[in-house]
Amino acid sequence: MKAGTKYIHAGAEPDPTTGAIMTPIYQTSTYVQEAPGKNKGFEYARSQNPTRFALEEALAVIENGKFGLAFSSGVAATDAVIKLLQPGDEVIAANDMYGGTYRLFTKIFEKFGIKFHYVNMQEAENIKGYINKNTKLIWTETPTNPLINIVDIAAVAAIAKANNVLLCVDNTFASPYLQNPLDLGADIVMHSATKYLGGHSDVIQGALVMNDQALRDQLYFIQKSCGAVPGPMDCFLVLRGIKTLHVRMQRHCENGEKVAHFLRNHPKVGHVYWCGFTDHPSYAIAKKQMRGFGGMISFTLKDDSMETATKLLSSTKVFSLAESLGGVESLINHPATMTHASIPREERIKNGLSDSLIRLSVGIEDAEDLIDDLNAAIG
Repeated sequence: MKAGTKYIHAGAEPDPTTGAIMTPIYQTSTYVQEAPGKNKGFEYARSQNPTRFALEEALAVIENGKFGLAFSSGVAATDAVIKLLQPGDEVIAANDMYGGTYRLFTKIFEKFGIKFHYVNMQEAENIKGYINKNTKLIWTETPTNPLINIVDIAAVAAIAKANNVLLCVDNTFASPYLQNPLDLGADIVMHSATKYLGGHSDVIQGALVMNDQALRDQLYFIQKSCGAVPGPMDCFLVLRGIKTLHVRMQRHCENGEKVAHFLRNHPKVGHVYWCGFTDHPSYAIAKKQMRGFGGMISFTLKDDSMETATKLLSSTKVFSLAESLGGVESLINHPATMTHASIPREERIKNGLSDSLIRLSVGIEDAEDLIDDLNAAIG
């Protein structure tokens, strides 16, 4: 089945009662039982909800996996994965990643005795020096947030499997339309479904997809026991978003390419971070494991000052200054004070994230309007 057909029909079965083509929003907290312990497969909505189950099936289908689990946010999904671990376990994590993930690792889980190593994973071999008998998980994202670095998923997966270590890949920036980490050897795929899967900036949600039944059962137990589940309306919104993922991603990619080349050719722009440039250090890997290069771009100005960057950030008319990404509308973001503010400055600078870096989530508007807006703001 081709991608577009798969996204439209994944998890969608006509309602058996009415024939409704859209999955109903089962806005209920509990379910009536015929007798003690005798029910229709649903007991309490934290554990089971038909709308959520339909979404979880759809998530599995679009990521070429067997099992999907939906959570109340991307951070909640990440939290569930780390709860697979025990005090004394160690995690090898990418040194370039979403600030909220770094905050969760350092401010929440480190104090429970889990040790994190932050490694440049653009060279998969760098991981090997950190593996020991306590290593239980490798956590990476690709493309990375916000420097659009690329990690070779298959190479990292080979290292993980050789050492009996789980690999979880944050696939938020690529979306299942562009990349499927399970096909490349990952054990778990994580999404902030708030972003491209929802696609309309109207829902907060997270997702995990995996193939292993035992792993799914462990994560489902955590989901049920800790209760970070999305409500049925949120599940409905992401189900709706998935139906147009393919057409939206095509336009995000088209617009992203045009904006990236415009920025690279602008005399006042310094470095442009976009994995679709043929001279990107990991272009060959991106081309091998992705079906397109996406709509996420970061850049600096030649006048690399906070004052100039702040002026630009406050001057756009079509790009909205806001956190998040992946919606139909274009957003402009300042990672140092917004999405990555929780990372200490010295860590950010060490990893190449400058104070004046600007991140774009290129939406699906007319590309000419986006370019005109940036051109006017850059001045």
